[in-house]
Amino acid sequence: MRAPRLVSAVQRRLLVNYRTDPEVTARLLPAPLRPQVVNGWAVSGICLIRLSGVRLPALPTPFGLRSEIGAHRIAVEWDTPDGVAHGVYIPRRDTSSRLNSRVGGRIFPGWHHRSRFDVRESADELRIAFADPGEAVRVDVHVRMAAALSGSHLFDDVDQASEFFRRGATGFSITPDPSHLDGVELLTQGWRVRPVELASVQSTFFDDPARFPPGSAIPDCGLLMRNLPATWKSLPPIAVRPTGGPVTTCSR
Repeated sequence: MRAPRLVSAVQRRLLVNYRTDPEVTARLLPAPLRPQVVNGWAVSGICLIRLSGVRLPALPTPFGLRSEIGAHRIAVEWDTPDGVAHGVYIPRRDTSSRLNSRVGGRIFPGWHHRSRFDVRESADELRIAFADPGEAVRVDVHVRMAAALSGSHLFDDVDQASEFFRRGATGFSITPDPSHLDGVELLTQGWRVRPVELASVQSTFFDDPARFPPGSAIPDCGLLMRNLPATWKSLPPIAVRPTGGPVTTCSR
């Protein structure tokens, strides 16, 4: 039996957003998901979270866990009986926590790969890097605090970007069983974001020319959230429809 909810504090949530080619991006998605398209681009990226106090609601804060998590994600939509729903598809999660890598996908939705994280932070800059032990996936992100969102081809300003991601707080991720996707919803109080400047971004996921041919995945903008109470709500899984194409599964 999986825990229906977990609570935590989001000490930091950095969204590094890419604009990606919609047709290329669609090939990475299992049916019934399709890319959300903004100004002619799909919206993809990396979510880099530091969590503390992760626990069941009945437990006091000192019993909570702390961890760094990196999630590759693609903004998606799908049809439901009540209309079009919005969220994100997560093809991979990485974590600094040995416990997360063992219980994720079992006690709570979300399979995690154990990776090494290096975080360096000052008042004006933030650099986060992680890699899995086999070096198959590597991310290195360097951002600077900014007064306004600038240079984005996806969003006109930080308010528009904030609203886009606020309504996409439902995430579905791959599992060892290719017939369904695990679901979880992030519920927060006091949703607040600030823009950051992308000084440098490297990701083996988005830099792979076999997955994203040159020009089809471009770093676009960054957003930062800090110090938010959060509840993680387990959702019913989504059934994956056969498409006749290759099926992506999660290995541990």
